[in-house]
Amino acid sequence: MRVVYSERHRLHNPEHDVQGGISLEQSERPARAETILQALVEDGFFQIDAPTDHGLAPIEAVHAPGLIDFLKSAWHIWRSTSSAPEMFPDTIPHPGLRDGMNANALEPTAPIGRLGYWCFDTGTPIVPGTFGAARSAVDVALTAADLVLRGEQVAYGLCRPPGHHAAHALYGGFCYFNNAAIAAEYAVRQTGGKVAVLDLDYHHGNGTQQIFYQRAYVLYFSLHADPRRAYPYFTGHADETGAGPGLGTTHNIPLPVGLTNDGYLSALELGLESVTRFAPEVTLVSLGIDTYGQDPLGDFSLTTPVYAECGRRVMAAVARAVVLQEGGYYLPHLGENVRQFLLGAQAVQGIQ
Repeated sequence: MRVVYSERHRLHNPEHDVQGGISLEQSERPARAETILQALVEDGFFQIDAPTDHGLAPIEAVHAPGLIDFLKSAWHIWRSTSSAPEMFPDTIPHPGLRDGMNANALEPTAPIGRLGYWCFDTGTPIVPGTFGAARSAVDVALTAADLVLRGEQVAYGLCRPPGHHAAHALYGGFCYFNNAAIAAEYAVRQTGGKVAVLDLDYHHGNGTQQIFYQRAYVLYFSLHADPRRAYPYFTGHADETGAGPGLGTTHNIPLPVGLTNDGYLSALELGLESVTRFAPEVTLVSLGIDTYGQDPLGDFSLTTPVYAECGRRVMAAVARAVVLQEGGYYLPHLGENVRQFLLGAQAVQGIQ
């Protein structure tokens, strides 16, 4: 199986994450991608490819120009006013601030104000290499998509930073650009057909949902922890089903605490049935391993063997798949769990 990986992910190496008012060690760090890569290299059945540069056009097809410009220039502007080693917002626009007024607030000119204007949480810092790493993660996703569009049945993009929380004009949730959404829109434009996104991360992919919520040509199906208890809290409920031309193309299955392998596979079958009915040209899989029972950011009870079965079932149901890495934070087993998913997918129809 072809695997796309870029060393440029190491440029994004933040130290901290602020949760509940507490400064913690950052969970989304370079060791995640390196751990996965090591497991795949040691296996010997995976071919590691470098990404090709696709430029900004595919990103511009999905994200607001202002967000792209901000992320590109943020660190330089920040350094002109602050010596802090990482950029975190301290004021984030809440709808209540402009209740009864025009809902569209102007972007501030102050760097700290601009930071809150584009970021929706306190866990997604910007450091000197963030933009370069985020650009590279997009190229990883697009190169994996190219492999599948050119004939591979399945390819894996080892994306870091992850992407599914980044919306059209917002970043957050450890995500800066939405790798899966950019690859999905790219595949639509390349094939002229429909594309499905199957989101298997523990957390709801609020960004991917928002980007395609009113579009008929992309199906978004997500299995995730119930947002009444889990980040991002405000999206991912079952009654969110799309709007306008996209009505009926968004499907969310909120899942309970302690979910077992069997329960997860049952939910996955519902997702795969929807994907099959939609009949996409290509399926994008947002693969989160924070569903694992020992993951510090999750509360499911999944074990390693289920990932191979998930990979097998996905590839038994879809014609072509681009698998892109999202979350997963328990490093001792992260690489093996990803490897198991890919081996399960590889086993279908004798993929080599």
